Amino acid sequence: MDSRLPYVGSRERISDDHRRKVEADALHQVIDYLAKKGYAQTEATLRREMTRVDGQGRLVIERTEELGGRKYAAAFTLLVQWIDDNLEVYKAELDRLKWPVFVYSFLSLVGDNFPEMAQDFFAFHKSHFQREHEADLRALEMVKHPEHLDDNETAKTYRHNLYRLTLVETTHFSLLNFLESKERAGGSVIISILQTHMHIVTVDRAATTDRSFASVLSRQGLTESLPEEDEGIPGHNPGSANTDRNAPPVLARLNLGPLPMDAEAAGDVRDELEDADAVDPPLAGQQSLIEELDKQIKRESSEDAPSRDTLPLPKPLARDVAADVQRIKDYRDRYQLPARGSASVGSGPGVSVTMYTFHNTFDSVNCIGFSCDNELIAAGTAESYARVWTMSGEPLPSLDPNATARPASRRLIGHSGPVYDLSFCPNPSPLPSASVNGMQNGAVHNNASAHHLLLTCSADGKIRLWSLVTYSTLCIYAGHTHPVWAVRWSPQGHYFASASADRTARLWSTEHVGPLRIFAGHDSDVETLTWHPNGCYLVTAGADRTVRMWDVSKGTSVRMFTGHLGIITSLSMNPFGKVVASADDRGTIILWDLENGRRTKSLRGHGRGGIWSMTWSVEGTLLVSGGADGTVRVWDAVSPSSAADGTGSGLGGQGGNIKTENKDTKKSNVGSVGVAGGAMGGGKKEDPKVSPEQISAFPTRKSQVYTVHFTSMNLVLAAGCYLPGTN
Repeated sequence: MDSRLPYVGSRERISDDHRRKVEADALHQVIDYLAKKGYAQTEATLRREMTRVDGQGRLVIERTEELGGRKYAAAFTLLVQWIDDNLEVYKAELDRLKWPVFVYSFLSLVGDNFPEMAQDFFAFHKSHFQREHEADLRALEMVKHPEHLDDNETAKTYRHNLYRLTLVETTHFSLLNFLESKERAGGSVIISILQTHMHIVTVDRAATTDRSFASVLSRQGLTESLPEEDEGIPGHNPGSANTDRNAPPVLARLNLGPLPMDAEAAGDVRDELEDADAVDPPLAGQQSLIEELDKQIKRESSEDAPSRDTLPLPKPLARDVAADVQRIKDYRDRYQLPARGSASVGSGPGVSVTMYTFHNTFDSVNCIGFSCDNELIAAGTAESYARVWTMSGEPLPSLDPNATARPASRRLIGHSGPVYDLSFCPNPSPLPSASVNGMQNGAVHNNASAHHLLLTCSADGKIRLWSLVTYSTLCIYAGHTHPVWAVRWSPQGHYFASASADRTARLWSTEHVGPLRIFAGHDSDVETLTWHPNGCYLVTAGADRTVRMWDVSKGTSVRMFTGHLGIITSLSMNPFGKVVASADDRGTIILWDLENGRRTKSLRGHGRGGIWSMTWSVEGTLLVSGGADGTVRVWDAVSPSSAADGTGSGLGGQGGNIKTENKDTKKSNVGSVGVAGGAMGGGKKEDPKVSPEQISAFPTRKSQVYTVHFTSMNLVLAAGCYLPGTN
């Protein structure tokens, strides 16, 4: 059987007999010349090559490597056909091989100076990867000549790193066996790519539950699957921040327990709670505040709790003691949300949402935030200022006791570029009652007079600290060289962190104008961040589609999670600091276990455009999200995925309908806020890809949801802007 391959195409047609005769005569003359000069080895090689011609004088190709640039297209087609014809239990794993082989084949064509073949190859195959790798395809499409390989960031990332892929041992053996059997037909080309550009990790199927036959068969029929946690660039062990290919599969130990209370402050808190119990005894069946305090202190003494010396903090003030007292009261008196599936709630707990809608904004609002005591709401705008309102609609407090007219809102002017994010200090200071306009019988009548501090960040690269009593800038923090996308106070309120387009996150203290730490490691813009509840860790994410966890005291990366297919737009940490949720602009939410570094859930239901905010219930059992698709969604975050019953109501849900009754909203002038409780009416938007973990969905009336917030009493607040031009 002749195993030689036919010649694959040619752009030059040789049909002239005279020309072939001239070429043959020339070859004989060359052979005679080599013989006379004594180049015996070269003469023998040329004579062998002359025997590999067909009857028409054309060279016969016996190996795919001899096709020049066409070898990559032939080898890739061979691989794809074999994968598509394979058994279903192996096909899911082998499908993950197509993308890296496609990319490295394309980059090799460009690097070998076959620009036309590279563009034809790219155009023919790119549609197969459009759904999962849309951003990378857009970037690689710009690579047309060898010099572009060093200018294009995406091409440099792939060329200078090994693409990691995990395969079951039997699948890997089957792949190599096939490639070796088809070595002449293109197998050797694929083997060269695997050896040069990829890091294949093999595992035993029996040792991993997610690769068992039952798990593989249960995922059949899914239109879109997420890559494994360790797949891609940079390749790494699941959860590990060490990208060395020889790194051991051991994760750094984390102290995820709550931060112990300061000993002196704990005594003051206990005294305050004892007085509160004496004045207002607990109801029948209700725990006293002291009992609740003792339970929390017991949790703080766990083995994985950090030391208070890990992160230097100032001595607690009266406001910190008052905040701890109020936190314990709220935790005891909160509205308790039962777990999904209990007899009292059926398919899920009933959660309602209070939506604050901004009208007449003309798409100028970039961000919205609530104060921790739920008294103030603020918005950052594209006009370079932030604006503050009271959530009750009452006038803002004033330091002038003689003021007769107090404004309903105040502008904070100072930035020289659009304001992209803002953050209220978690522990506002109480103000002296005599200094605040709005007293009743010598006492401040609402918490709006507390001394709130607000952080804002902007395209000007600056962070500003504002006093919401004087409504002026207290300090300007400079250090970022590009726009600052996000800023967040730490849970204790002394430190804060920022995320920027300069690919770094930075740690700041209110006492220093310069950054204390620079967290560098992302390959693109850092879009969002969140703090661990104990304040010892910071989590960042961004346009490189990776989530990184940093040790704040050491400035080192201790965890890295990969698996998102789009730009990560939001992060939220579980109240107990064990799980972090990340969301992307493709509408996917992923829950990550911080201890073992593995993905625990992937939640789908939101449309494309970005999930801009997420928040957890006090118990950490429910997750609420909102975004550009104009919905607020409630998710079950604790039940195993296989145990979800799939009867949650919501957009595209399998067992319920969306409540769409219209709610009246209060409309006013530019920047005014309208409030609507419960589900907002709106047209039904079908989306069949809804995870069974979704409990309910609340569609708005053409209002994109900028922020969602679970209060300490387990009530859900949301805010967004009414944009009538949106669908």
